[in-house]
Amino acid sequence: MALTLFVAAYLAEVVRGGLQAVPVGQYEAAKALGLSYWQAIRLVVLPQALRAVIPPLVNLAIGIFQDTTLVIILGMFDFLNTARVSATDPNWLGFYREAYVFAAIVYFIVCLCASRYSLWLEARLAAGQRMRIGG
Repeated sequence: MALTLFVAAYLAEVVRGGLQAVPVGQYEAAKALGLSYWQAIRLVVLPQALRAVIPPLVNLAIGIFQDTTLVIILGMFDFLNTARVSATDPNWLGFYREAYVFAAIVYFIVCLCASRYSLWLEARLAAGQRMRIGG
């Protein structure tokens, strides 16, 4: 529950920052088109705000993934602790290094894939934005 509240607070700050990044003129333009407040938020403001916060959202997700190892203090098991526990298993004695190398590789692959997906998504959304402005 504490981790959920912690992540929710960070997520709220990221989204708030994205909403503040949208120029005031966008709100005014939506109002000038006759959109209601909720229509303006849903159709004009949120798409721009969420596009702006893709990098911080991915950064937050990667941070949460890596920081779950801190949850061990609460007695919960995570991936890294599972590797530690498996290395102390009598059947796996002497394989400490392999367990930690495997955990490091898994963390690296997940984080690399998430960051590459973020770059791809940013490029895709930016290309769509350029096409609308120029076209």
